[in-house]
Amino acid sequence: MIRFDRVTKRFGDQTVLDALDLSVHPRKHVTLIGPSGSGKTTILRLLMTLLRPEEGTIRVGDSYLTHEERNGGLVPAGEKHIRAVRRNIGMVFQHFHLFPHMSVERNLTEAPVHVLGLSRDEARERARELLELVGLGDRADARPGQLSGGQQQRVAIARALAMRPKVLLLDEVTSALDPELVAGVLDLLRDIARSTDVTLVCVTHEMGFARDISDCVMMFDEGKVIEYGPPDKIFGAPEHDRTREFLSAVR
Repeated sequence: MIRFDRVTKRFGDQTVLDALDLSVHPRKHVTLIGPSGSGKTTILRLLMTLLRPEEGTIRVGDSYLTHEERNGGLVPAGEKHIRAVRRNIGMVFQHFHLFPHMSVERNLTEAPVHVLGLSRDEARERARELLELVGLGDRADARPGQLSGGQQQRVAIARALAMRPKVLLLDEVTSALDPELVAGVLDLLRDIARSTDVTLVCVTHEMGFARDISDCVMMFDEGKVIEYGPPDKIFGAPEHDRTREFLSAVR
C-alpha cells in the first residue's frame, strides 16, 4: 500500500530522512516509534504532500505520489495527479483543525461533497453513521467550541474516515489531550483498527497502544529504521541497544 524507495528529506543542512526504504502492506497497522526529531512525523507529512522529498520516490497503491510516469520515465507530478493519489489518504493530526464556524456534521460532509462528489444526503447519512461510531451521534448540530478536547478529536477521526481512505495516518493524536481523555480516544482507535480494513500508519509515544494495535513496529533513530518487527519482539526482546534505551525512557 505504501512504499518509500531511497527517500531523503533535508531541512537546510540537516538530513531528517536518509535514503529511507520503507514498506507498509495493505490492511496492516504499522507504528513508528523513536525519539523526537528522528523523522517519524516527516514520513506522515510527506505522505500528505505537506513536504516533498529531495530524493527518492513514494508510492501509494499502484501510483507514485509526487511523480508521474511519462514516456518511460518519471517526472514531477502535477497537482491533479497528486490530489487523485492523496485522496486515498486520511490524516488525524495532533491538533484537531476543525472548522469552528461549522457544525460537527458539516465538518464531516464538506469534503465528501466537494472532493468525492457525494450528494448532500449521502454525505449526511455517512456523517451520521460515523458520529455514531465515535460515540457522538447526539452532537451533530453542535459547534466544535461546544465540545471537549476528546470529543473534538473524535470528530477529527470521523472526518478523516468520511473520505473513505485506504490509508489512515495518525500523528500523536492524544498529545494535545488532557490525560483523563486519552484512554477514550485510544479505545476508539483500537475499535477502528479491529473493525475496518483501513491501513494504519501511526506515530505515538503511547507504547501500550502501539503494542495493542500494531502488526509491525518500526524504531526510528536519526532518519533511519534501525529495527522493526512484530510488537512482541520490539517490546519484549529488542535487539538494538538504541531501542532498549528508548523503551526504558518512555515506559
